[in-house]
Amino acid sequence: MDLNYTADEQAFQQEVRDFFAEKLPGDISRKVLEKKRLTKQDMEAWHAILNDAGYLNAHWPEAFGGKGWNAIQRDIFDVEGNAAGAPRVVPFGLNMLAPVLMAFGSKEQQEYHLPRILDGTNWWCQGYSEPGSGSDLASLKMTAVRDGDEYVLNGQKTWTTLGQHANWIFCLVRTSKEGKPQEGISFVLVDMNTPGVEVRPIILLEGTHEVNEVWFTDVRIPASNLVGEENKGWTYAKYLLVHERSGIAGVGDAMASIDHLKHIARDQKMNGKPLADDPRFASRLAELEIDLSAMRTTNMRIMQAAADGAPPGPEVSMLKIKGTVLRQSINDLTRRALGPYAMPFVSEALDLGYNEEPIGPDYANPIAVDYFNHRKTSIYGGSNEIQRNIISKMMMGL
Repeated sequence: MDLNYTADEQAFQQEVRDFFAEKLPGDISRKVLEKKRLTKQDMEAWHAILNDAGYLNAHWPEAFGGKGWNAIQRDIFDVEGNAAGAPRVVPFGLNMLAPVLMAFGSKEQQEYHLPRILDGTNWWCQGYSEPGSGSDLASLKMTAVRDGDEYVLNGQKTWTTLGQHANWIFCLVRTSKEGKPQEGISFVLVDMNTPGVEVRPIILLEGTHEVNEVWFTDVRIPASNLVGEENKGWTYAKYLLVHERSGIAGVGDAMASIDHLKHIARDQKMNGKPLADDPRFASRLAELEIDLSAMRTTNMRIMQAAADGAPPGPEVSMLKIKGTVLRQSINDLTRRALGPYAMPFVSEALDLGYNEEPIGPDYANPIAVDYFNHRKTSIYGGSNEIQRNIISKMMMGL
């Protein structure tokens, strides 16, 4: 793969930069760059701006209204967006459910749900993990029992990101106990306004309401909300996880985080000199940059292979492992660069407008939050231990 941009790719990069400079609201960009909390309104506003410009679904196939962006174009947009301070687009509907519906959904499901994902009518969340069924997802227990033209759902999902904002959830449910655990799982779509659905918040260490429990008690949904075939949901789940795991790698975010780390290293002093001049620190930083460069290349190869219709391979698991470990390493080196300033944080200081006396430099407060919050990345989307098992099985037959 030639990583030097062609003239067309350079022109596309400039087009993207111009778009961010003109259309990205300054207050939202400031929140992202200063690592402040985003509101639901912020996320919805940016979603609408991208949709109006035709950038929201540009990576979708042209047959479904997208532009069919290749891997280089997607990488450019990701990197430039993170550099400009663009919010991360909520991925559950746009980048996770949509590919499943395009590949396995009925024509009616595609025509109903895809436009509503784009215009923001429906905000989706993901119902995969359960208590005791996270990394071992095939052991899930939430049931869906067929009753005429309906399914009756009972069970619980947990760690449901941004479920408090969502009005639809896609779930893996158990429709059969026969055979292997993977063979009795189905993939269903649930309107969260249906009677019997209850969302309970899980408040994180820094006071953020990011994740939730979702309970289902005798929830009735139309049988037409089944995606594909009954008991084939494991196939669809694996297809979805390819898109999720490549997104978890977060190449653009990692690049922006390294740039931020360099700023901190130039500002912080060690023995009266900038930390960036310390040979040991510079060596660790260079190692992270080399790893990131290699991961970026791998990410583009995987995205292009997926766009060309290649089946998911062990490279997806490799990318997920490397991406999450690398981002955690960046967080760790940033924390070390700040020394004692990285330890304390005030939850309210993560909201724009907080004007109390800061503890240390103004960029120090979010560092502890990032460090602790990103510990989860090596667990969700299939823990790194499970990914190593997948690699061993697919490449070495173990």
